[in-house]
Amino acid sequence: MNQTQLILVGGFLGAGKTTLIGRVAKRLAEQGKRVGLITNDQATGLVDSQLLRQGEWPVAEVAGSCFCCNFNGFIDAVKKVGVEGRADVVFAEPVGSCADLSATILQPLKQHWRSEVRVSPLTVLADPDRLAAILKGEDGGLHEDAAYIYRKQLEESDIILITKIDTLTPEALESLKAETRAAFPASRVMSVSALKEQGIDAWLDDLAEHTEAGTRLLKIDYDRYAHGEAVLGWLNGAIRIKGTGCDGNALLVDLMNGLQSRIAAGNLRVGHVKAIVENGNRYAVGNITGTIWTLTFLGDAGTGDDLRLTINARVECSPEQLDELVRSALDAAVAGKYAFDILEWRYLQPGRPNPTYRFDHVVV
Repeated sequence: MNQTQLILVGGFLGAGKTTLIGRVAKRLAEQGKRVGLITNDQATGLVDSQLLRQGEWPVAEVAGSCFCCNFNGFIDAVKKVGVEGRADVVFAEPVGSCADLSATILQPLKQHWRSEVRVSPLTVLADPDRLAAILKGEDGGLHEDAAYIYRKQLEESDIILITKIDTLTPEALESLKAETRAAFPASRVMSVSALKEQGIDAWLDDLAEHTEAGTRLLKIDYDRYAHGEAVLGWLNGAIRIKGTGCDGNALLVDLMNGLQSRIAAGNLRVGHVKAIVENGNRYAVGNITGTIWTLTFLGDAGTGDDLRLTINARVECSPEQLDELVRSALDAAVAGKYAFDILEWRYLQPGRPNPTYRFDHVVV
């Protein structure tokens, strides 16, 4: 039986996982390889899933809990897009606040699924701004327990992949890589820019060359881990917007600017806020990954009469406060301009991680 290569791409909220996976999937598909993608979240209605479905490859979504707490659901997704779909490569993107993946995902895969799945080294993405702050002993704009999760993600990685390197000078990048290697000597440190498609081939070559995956297990405080997730309110919403000549780009800009100003006014810390406007096969995406300076836009939704807007927000506040904040920004951006219906809307606080498996040894 041919094995499917499974590449787990972890990293904290806003590190650029979905952007990278989408670019790499496109490149591999152009090379004639069959690709499958798996997304993950605490609730349905993921911007990541909607974005990745713009490509011509199967996407499975594991919603309602993280991969580790719903390992059987994760395996069902692997079978759907990988084994049964005869994919050559499957990329799986766990929840951005998830850690302890080696013990709860990689070791069970190596133990029970080695004939069907070839597990690649665990890659953890790190955006340069937060990484630099974490290396200095700061919190990177996160609650101290969320920053604890960030460090644990890096600690258990086989590869630390520094993202968004198009924002750095060559000298700053080399300095950051050297500091990262010194702090996490057991991990291979690489770098990539998904937007500029720099470093992608080197990363894929490394994954092909090295077969060791999940080479160590974390010592992690689950009380602190659980609190680091629970300090964030989570909201997923999907909205249908109708009206003659709806300007999708202007709508997205108004919404994201409104969200950013309300977050700043409340002095709230951001895990990640993202939204996608879809207009047929056209789309635009907005991202906030931290401070006021991190708002970015990508794509072109154009104008249309029937648009779909999907919002995901992870902000350090209560779920009820986040619900009020997002509804206020949505009303300001849409109400009185276009008719809209809420298709999905859920806000919550993540529960304590309860993994299906947690191995106490590394499977060779």
